[in-house]
Amino acid sequence: MTVFNYDWFKGPAFAAQKEQARQRCAQKKFPDVTPEAAAGRHDYQAFLSALETRTLIYLRDGFSYEMKQMVDVGQYSTLFTFECEPVDEQYKVGAFIVTVPYDEINRVEVFAVHPSEKPEDVPLITGFRTSPADVMPLRDDARDTRDEHKPAVSEE
Repeated sequence: MTVFNYDWFKGPAFAAQKEQARQRCAQKKFPDVTPEAAAGRHDYQAFLSALETRTLIYLRDGFSYEMKQMVDVGQYSTLFTFECEPVDEQYKVGAFIVTVPYDEINRVEVFAVHPSEKPEDVPLITGFRTSPADVMPLRDDARDTRDEHKPAVSEE
């Protein structure tokens, strides 16, 4: 069963999730402001309008990506295409377009934050690796390597 599909991202569900993140972030910043009074508070509204959202897409294979924006490639029924926001500086010079089957999407997280309060730590985004050493081996080599670490013994 596929939970996420084109309608989820383009319809009211994704928009509502982003709006909920923004509203809850503003409520956290202004805990004394009731939802009814929020519309009349200039400081609350200024903070709310400045909030940015970040969307993280988690896949069943353990990879994750930050979605910059959806991309229209004309295929909507089974594939989700989006521009990825690279984490590493060396990748920020170009544009990365990622296409994944909807049924591979495991979770979607939306994080709302004010530009002046962005955390130093960024969520672990595994869609890009910083070096070959970061890549998990494709298979487990079952050979016994215990003898390789023993000191050489002379038979003299």
